[in-house]
This record gives sequence, C-alpha cells and structure tokens, in this order.
Amino acid sequence: MSEVVEMLSPVQPEIKSLERPWGYFDQYANNENVTVSLMHVNPGQRLSLQLHEKRNELWIVFDDGAKIQIDSEEKIYNSGDRVWIPAGSKHRLSCVGDKQVRVLEVAFGEWIIEDITRFQDDYRRPESGE
Repeated sequence: MSEVVEMLSPVQPEIKSLERPWGYFDQYANNENVTVSLMHVNPGQRLSLQLHEKRNELWIVFDDGAKIQIDSEEKIYNSGDRVWIPAGSKHRLSCVGDKQVRVLEVAFGEWIIEDITRFQDDYRRPESGE
C-alpha cells in the first residue's frame, strides 16, 4: 500500500474578503485540508514552546493581550491580528493581559498530536505528543 503525502507550502494562503449586501466575510480556507481550533489561554498562562513539521498554522487573534513567539521574535498582538506560523518554526502563545485571550488556529496540513515537538513546557508534559 502506497501513501500519498502532500507537500506543505511555506507560503500563507491568500485571505479573500468577499463583499455581500450586508457587509463582507473573510475566507481563510476554501476546500482545503485544514483543522480549525479555538484556543483559550488564561491570564498568566502559556502554551509550550513547540514546533510542527506536518502543518502550517494561521492564528487569528480574537482578544487583546496575546503574546506570540515565533522562533526568537516575540510580539504582543491584539484583536483582529493575523499571524502565519510556517511548519518547522518554534512558536508559543501566552496571555499577558488580565483577561483570557482567544486565538483561532487554522492548521493547514496533517493535524496529529504526535507532530508536536516541545522545547519548553510549564506543565512538564513530554517532549512530543500530548
């Protein structure tokens, strides 16, 4: 049995804004292999510093106070900001405000728990997987 593996593009897909009589909508993926998750991070908490080889991620920030690290660069993002995280990039999301932050993750490619490699983790989870 042969396995077909799609190559990941390191380039962020085009985000289309489509006008309607009532306003518009932004389309982040159209008929693509994606997994969509809404992350909720409590004040003072953060995800592990991690990377994935089998997926790129587009993060859409819903709330002010999201600190996002990509490789060695850290920046504070606010509601409406979009962040592209190519496969192979170390990344981390932190909540630096006094209210929970929500970030929508659109993951392009294969989303499997075994694809997580952790470099730092506040919760003493294993280096890979959940």
